[in-house]
Amino acid sequence: MLLTVSEGVDSFVQLCTILVIFILVLAATWFATRWIANVQNGQNMRGGNVEVVETYRLTVNKYIQIVKVGEKYLAIAVCRDTVTMLTEIPAEQIQVSDKSGRAIPDFKKMLEMAKRKDDNRKSEE
Repeated sequence: MLLTVSEGVDSFVQLCTILVIFILVLAATWFATRWIANVQNGQNMRGGNVEVVETYRLTVNKYIQIVKVGEKYLAIAVCRDTVTMLTEIPAEQIQVSDKSGRAIPDFKKMLEMAKRKDDNRKSEE
């Protein structure tokens, strides 16, 4: 009888130990991922001389991009394995859109609109 109680306690302790180890590994993974993201984000913003102005998708893995390098605008073709410079574009021909003018849609408003549409549909039935 005492042996079965002892085995039950041992099993519970092993379960708790494994759970704590799992949570520690999960937390370490989360912190490492955040740290790597911050390092990579810092590397992308380091120089400030290269900026992607616009990207147009042609196929699944082929794009045309307008890139500002220093004071020049270049059109490049980006494929899966290659990047090819197409041409230099004069600065006066570039129409840069203001990205700050596009607001991120408010999820609460979109949810309320969807609820209203659903309620209207239900009332019509």
